[in-house]
Amino acid sequence: MQFCKPFLALCLLALVSVGAQCNKKGNGEKTPEPPVPPAAVNEVDMWLTKGDKSVLMQKQNKVISFSGVNNGNSAIEVDDTKQYQTMDGFGYTLTGGSAALINQMEANKKAALITELFGNGANDIGTSYIRVSMGASDLDAAVFSYNDLPAGEADISQSKFSIAADKTHLIPVLKMALAVNPNIKIIATPWSPPTWMKDNNNSVGGSLKPEYYASYATYFIKYIQAMKAEGITINAITPQNEPLHPGNNPSMYMTAEQQRDFIKNNLGPAFAAQGIQTKIILYDHNLDKPEYPLTILNDATARQYVDGTAFHFYAGDIAAMSQVYNAYPDKNVYFTEQWTDSEGQFAGDLKWHIKNVIIATSRNWSKIALAWNLANDPYMGPHTPGGCTRCLGALTINGSTVTKNVAYYNIAHASKFVPAGSKRIESSNNAQVSNVAFVTPQGKKVVVVVNDNNYTASFNIKYQNKFAAVSVDANAAATFIW
Repeated sequence: MQFCKPFLALCLLALVSVGAQCNKKGNGEKTPEPPVPPAAVNEVDMWLTKGDKSVLMQKQNKVISFSGVNNGNSAIEVDDTKQYQTMDGFGYTLTGGSAALINQMEANKKAALITELFGNGANDIGTSYIRVSMGASDLDAAVFSYNDLPAGEADISQSKFSIAADKTHLIPVLKMALAVNPNIKIIATPWSPPTWMKDNNNSVGGSLKPEYYASYATYFIKYIQAMKAEGITINAITPQNEPLHPGNNPSMYMTAEQQRDFIKNNLGPAFAAQGIQTKIILYDHNLDKPEYPLTILNDATARQYVDGTAFHFYAGDIAAMSQVYNAYPDKNVYFTEQWTDSEGQFAGDLKWHIKNVIIATSRNWSKIALAWNLANDPYMGPHTPGGCTRCLGALTINGSTVTKNVAYYNIAHASKFVPAGSKRIESSNNAQVSNVAFVTPQGKKVVVVVNDNNYTASFNIKYQNKFAAVSVDANAAATFIW
C-alpha cells in the first residue's frame, strides 16, 4: 500500500489549493473579515452610596451608554429644554460649634478638610452654600449676641456692636473656605437679638420690643458691614430662626405680623437707605404654616423688600413650598435646615433626606438645600444649655480625626455635581425611584435618584429619545452625570 501515499499527498495539496482559491474574490483580493464590534464607550458616570455603608459616595466602574433600544423598563425621561429655577447651591450650617471644632484641628488636616468640603477637585464635594448664625445658635458652646450689656442698660444706636466673638473660630474658617471657593454664598440668621431688646430680657423666648425695631435694623446693617470688612459677603439674611419656636436657647417668638412690620417699616427701608444688597428672606421655619410668609407677602409694601421665603421640614408638607411660590412666582423659595438624629439609622436617613431634602425641595422650587449642621464632637457638642443634644453633624470631629456621617453623603450627592448656576430641568417621576434633574452651566446633565425599596430598581434614563439602562441597589442613592 506504499504506492498510495504520494497520490494521497497530491490530493491533499489540491484540496488546499482549491480552498485558497475559494477564499479569493474574482479580482484576486481576499474577502475581508467580518468587522469587530467597537468596544462599548461609557457615556454616563454613576456615583453610588448604599444604605448598608458598603459603598460610600463611590464612582462606579460601569459602562452606561445611550442607545435607541428600549428594553421595556420604566424610564426617567429628562428634558433639558424645560428649565425651572436656578440653583444657588447645596451645603450646611456652619455653626459656631462646627467652626470651633474645625479651627482647632491640626493645620494640615484642617486645610485638607476645608478643601474637601468646598473645593472642586476629584476628591472634593463642592459645597457652595453656607448658613451661619448671627450671634450664637443653640450649637454654640455659650449664648452670646453682638451687643450684650449689663442688666438695665440699652444701646439704641448700637454703638457697642461688635463681632469680636466670631473672630476666634467662625471668621477664620469662613475665610479659609472662601479662599478655596470665593463664590460660596452665605445666609445669616439670628437665633435671638440682645436680651435687652426683648420683652422678657432672656435669651430664651420673648419678643422684640417695638421701640427697638429701628435699632435692630441697625444691628443687621452693622453685622453685614462688619463681615464685609473681614472680606465676607453676606448674601442673604432671615429676620429670625424658627420664629414660632420660642423654647430653644437662644430663641425668640416673632409672629407673622411682627415680622411683616419689622421688614416693612424698619429693616427694608434701612437696607434701601444704606444701599445694602443683602437679600431679605422670610420665615425660616416649618412647612406647616405657609400662611406665615403669605401674610407678609400679601402686604405690597413689605413685599417689595423681600426676596423670598425659607423653610424647614420638621412639620408640614413639602407642597407648601410650591403653594407659596405659586402665589408669588416672582419671589424665591429656599430650604435652609434639616437635622439628622444621632439616634437615627444611616440607611433610613440616607433615603429620607435624599428623597425630601434634595429631591422634593428642588422639585418644589427651592434654590438651595442645607443640612443642619456641619460638625459636632463625639458627644453631640458643643451646644448651649438647653440646646440640641441629638443633632448629628455631617462630620464628627474628635481632635483632628474626622468621621463622615450620613448628612455628608446626603448633601454631597448633589453639591459635588450641581454647582451654583445650574438649573433644575424636567424629569418624569418613576414609579420605582424618586429623582430630580439639573443641567449645569457647563451643559452637563445630572440626575439624583434614591431607591427606598428593598429590591434593586432597574430602569432607563431617557434623553433625546435614547435610553440608558441603569439599576440602583436597594436602599441606595445614586447620581448620574452625562
